[in-house]
Amino acid sequence: MEIFSLGFDEKDSVSGIQQLKSSVQKSIRLKLLEQYPYLESHIDQIIPKKDSFRLVKCHDHIEIMVNNAGELLFFRQREGLWLPTLKLLHKYPFFLPIEQVDKGAIRFVLSGANIMCPGLTSKGAKMSPVPKGTVVAVMAEGKQHALAIGVTTLSTEEILKVNKGVGIENYHYLNDGLWQMKPIK
Repeated sequence: MEIFSLGFDEKDSVSGIQQLKSSVQKSIRLKLLEQYPYLESHIDQIIPKKDSFRLVKCHDHIEIMVNNAGELLFFRQREGLWLPTLKLLHKYPFFLPIEQVDKGAIRFVLSGANIMCPGLTSKGAKMSPVPKGTVVAVMAEGKQHALAIGVTTLSTEEILKVNKGVGIENYHYLNDGLWQMKPIK
């Protein structure tokens, strides 16, 4: 399930911007730390306690959290998991488990395709052991930065065992609508 199509247009897609109350910000911060424990030493840089944050409401029940500078930080759909944007992940690449696809999968991932199990188990691919439902950074063989962010549909153990079908749902990838979206002032 792709969050934003390549033709994502902010004017059509953004339906409202809401200033977050400090209590709401605090609860989101706690949720993010619970979900991403490796963020703890950097959470004050990403979401400073004193700053105010806004929630940008978009089509298809998508919410994007933005800071004072208008940078897009995290997004979610229908009260689901908060997922980091790729731009944030590129700044702080250590806080998500990494699943690496082989070179052959790159062009499919960059066109929004889900990551298939064989692309995660072939030569050139590497997996970090994670349970089903884990938010992961999708890396590519020979590349330095994540090319997508997804959620595992099976545990890595099951991906190895089954080795067919979708292993990771692709939620956000390089050059998609969310990547191209400009800061929201």
